[in-house]
Amino acid sequence: MGTITEVFATSVFSDKVMKERLPADVYAAMKRTIHHAEALDPNYINTVAAAMKDWAISKGCTHFSHWFQPLTASTAEKHDSFLLPKGGMSAIEAFTGKNLLQSEPDASSFPSGGLRGTCNARGYSVWDPTSYAFVKNKCLYIPACFVSYTGEAMDKKIPLLRSVEALSKEAVRLLHLCGKTDVHYVRTTAGPEQEYFLIPYDLYMKRKDLQYTGRTLFGAKPSKGQELDDQYFAAIKPQVKVFMEDCNIELWRLGINATTEHNEAAPCQHELAPIFDTTNISNDTNRLALDVMKTTAQKHGFACLFHEKPFKGINGSGKHNNWSMATDQGENLLNPTSDPYHNTQFLLFLAAAIQSVSDYSELLRVSIATAGNDHRLGALEAPPAILSVYLGDELTAVVNAIADGKKYVSPVKTTMNVGVAAIPELKKDTTDRNRTSPFAFTGNKFEFRMSGASQSISEPNMVLNTIMAETLRKFANRLERAKDFETAARKLIREVFKREKDHIIFNGNGYSKQWQEEAARRGLPNHATTPEAISVYDKPEYVKLFADHAVLTPDELRCRKAVMFDNYVNQIKIEAQTMCEMVIRDILPACFGYSTELSVTDSSAAAEIGVRVNTLTDDLYAATKNLEKALEGLKSAGIGEEKAYYTRDVIRPAMDAVRAPADELETIVSREYWPIPTYGDILYY
Repeated sequence: MGTITEVFATSVFSDKVMKERLPADVYAAMKRTIHHAEALDPNYINTVAAAMKDWAISKGCTHFSHWFQPLTASTAEKHDSFLLPKGGMSAIEAFTGKNLLQSEPDASSFPSGGLRGTCNARGYSVWDPTSYAFVKNKCLYIPACFVSYTGEAMDKKIPLLRSVEALSKEAVRLLHLCGKTDVHYVRTTAGPEQEYFLIPYDLYMKRKDLQYTGRTLFGAKPSKGQELDDQYFAAIKPQVKVFMEDCNIELWRLGINATTEHNEAAPCQHELAPIFDTTNISNDTNRLALDVMKTTAQKHGFACLFHEKPFKGINGSGKHNNWSMATDQGENLLNPTSDPYHNTQFLLFLAAAIQSVSDYSELLRVSIATAGNDHRLGALEAPPAILSVYLGDELTAVVNAIADGKKYVSPVKTTMNVGVAAIPELKKDTTDRNRTSPFAFTGNKFEFRMSGASQSISEPNMVLNTIMAETLRKFANRLERAKDFETAARKLIREVFKREKDHIIFNGNGYSKQWQEEAARRGLPNHATTPEAISVYDKPEYVKLFADHAVLTPDELRCRKAVMFDNYVNQIKIEAQTMCEMVIRDILPACFGYSTELSVTDSSAAAEIGVRVNTLTDDLYAATKNLEKALEGLKSAGIGEEKAYYTRDVIRPAMDAVRAPADELETIVSREYWPIPTYGDILYY
């Protein structure tokens, strides 16, 4: 394959390719668009399209497609060929600026939250020139936005791009006050750490729950789980390593800078982490990576699972979102430097981030609210549903010193000797890490740890950018009126730190019961489940926030709220229907068969086991009938929020009641009869 650097981005219409194939002025304009978000001159679009077509055809492409992200759990694409008939059984390869700029998928077939009726079909996908086109499976993929005929954003990309512009506008104002007048644009950056499970594909195909819902709806705890902590960072199985190698090659070809891979805490669980990039590109490449991982896994006899909780009783999967801001001059605005106490600019942006999370913690909670994520938040494997900010010892000392008006003493950087002469001393960090924190400062960035593995990072980053833009706007408004900027800035910083050091800032154990009690005393919101989280989305102050920064119109926000409720209800409805199907068609027949065998066995043990099997079988059947009744009641449970609460309060408990006897039966019924692969079969192949 050549070296990594020779392979990297060979399937991407990259800066290098554009420089080779575009006129100098067009190339310069494209670079300004990608790296500085400047609008591209419309006169250049045909030139870019021609170069993109020739490059794609040279890579073996026969088709092109706008690739966009509707309000679903996946991406969308519609392929058109480069073929243009010319009559007389002749044809040419054609791709114009119009083809590049926009396409027309059917908008009525995607979720719209009531913005579009079934009869209103027209919608547009529009080229996003700030993200790179790429080639995959003989098709040229063009990253695109998706907008309705009446102009509303119907995707996850447009609000994200709007939020980046909103943050940039306010950040530049504040930086100019700090003396950085050469800064013209601020980009947000992201690095999503992707967790996933890899299981044998043949066993995956024997479980309808995994196929239909992405998680196991039944499964008794195996004799060995993750108690010995022997999976985390353990040697990677040879067959998994081969998958990872092939996956990396494909990711590198697509310009996805995957660098870290390792075994995670649970059996069959792994992680892939990239290097930072701009938030928009990181969002696109993460969605693309999920597709590559799935298809590559299948080639190697695996199924790749991204559900937040595929297996009950062992750790689920998240997607830690490492977030920061950088200027067009390359400066990371969350870099504390060697002397954070005296670095007013850093402290202003740190204070803004802290205040943003404090003021808008509910919105961050909404941004990661899904049925799948409800299984893992606060379950000793992910942060709790309560938002707090972790700063670590060093920055907390800075915050406390400024808030209390005391002298700050910088910690002395030390080394650690492990007591072995041959091993050199370790450089010790000045602060520890906290894996239980939802929003943790980790050196020169914040790590938002609540996102679920299957989710797009567009929503949490859109919220982070927007709430940060609002706080920076307030800071700039106040400081622009100040006679002495430095004095006013330090006063503002102190006010924020004094208010938040015993409110949103928390460095302790987020899993503890004591923290839940303490958080309640502090007045921090605790929306434990998805319906209650979503219900606050369109509070008047949040509608105003998104409208003020032109990120979401009131209609677009309410549309997203409606879609989120629908997604929650439909996901659990599918799970419940799948449960009923598996019980009636698979599990009950197995139990009947085993019970019959026991009944003709002349043994007291067989008789005793038979009684237990029959009792549990009756319990399972009764619970299943109750679940069917609950599903029937869903039809008259109202709409939107009402239906979501019904799903949470009636259907979810009914599902738990079905699972309990089924899981116990799995531990009793002979392997010869049990119809689906067990956790032991799947996790210890």
